[in-house]
Amino acid sequence: MGYTRADVAAVVDHTLLKPEATEADIVALLAEAVELGVYAVCVSPPFVPTAVTLAAGQAVAAVVGFPSGKHLSVIKAHEAAVAVESGAAEIDMVIDVGAAIGGELDVVRADIAAVREAAPGAVLKVIVESSALVEFGGWPLLTDVCRVAEDAGADFVKTSTGFHPSGGASVRAVEVMAAAVGGRLGVKASGGIRSATDAAAMLNAGATRLGLSGTRAVLDGLG
Repeated sequence: MGYTRADVAAVVDHTLLKPEATEADIVALLAEAVELGVYAVCVSPPFVPTAVTLAAGQAVAAVVGFPSGKHLSVIKAHEAAVAVESGAAEIDMVIDVGAAIGGELDVVRADIAAVREAAPGAVLKVIVESSALVEFGGWPLLTDVCRVAEDAGADFVKTSTGFHPSGGASVRAVEVMAAAVGGRLGVKASGGIRSATDAAAMLNAGATRLGLSGTRAVLDGLG
């Protein structure tokens, strides 16, 4: 496939965002992250302090406005600020997908900018729900939203929460997103990446980070 186990581990956000996750699950997640040598872990905001305490060189990312994005911008901004104060180095925020589909791109821009302002030192990944944007607005909307995210100060655009019924990451979406940001931002593929073949396809399409919950299975497929 052209990728080694170490190559892929170095771009993985090892993720646990299930609502039923417990503190013990996060402890296990961090132990596995250390063992697998991944780049980062991605957790829900209440678990940031635990993740930070147990990380051994891994960055800690917290989700904001997750999973619907239907939160007031001031709430998203505060959630991001609290996560950073707790030790998160990265923020994965969800846009207001409905605003984007409705053509309210200024609302989307302002929402992202509010989080950017609240967490100026953090890596900001903007979850655009690519499958939903394409389903309800078409491919040009996906491009437009990625460019809005760039305008608002994002460091990455990210495909999906993994919770939307429209689906997760696709190779075509990653290609479109990578073309939209032209190497100026990172592209995180997340949602439904379950095998080494899936991971390689996303990286070949232009992904620079992978969000995985089944990280071990993906890495084991690389030997």
